Amino acid sequence: MSAAFALALSVAAPAAVAAPAADPHGLSCEKGKHNIDDYTGWALCTNVGSEPITFWVHLICGWSPDADGEHIRLEPGDSGQSTAHCSSLGSGIGEIQVRSS
Repeated sequence: MSAAFALALSVAAPAAVAAPAADPHGLSCEKGKHNIDDYTGWALCTNVGSEPITFWVHLICGWSPDADGEHIRLEPGDSGQSTAHCSSLGSGIGEIQVRSS
């Protein structure tokens, strides 16, 4: 294979896509954007562990500052939702994460 052909392959190859962040230990979560508002994100989580846990949604907001949702404390087996909003002056939600303490 010639050097030019190898270079063409490396330029044409798609960039690697990062795997979605795993849910924090002890949580099983669904994440998404609001149906009619691309600037609002949410995380609906269930505590699948044996200890109480507090979680919140964290939005990566592109051009505007990142946003954190309300902190939700869940007992084992309980479910709850945290919601956050990116500034409408920015580029919207780039990524939705769940954080816990």
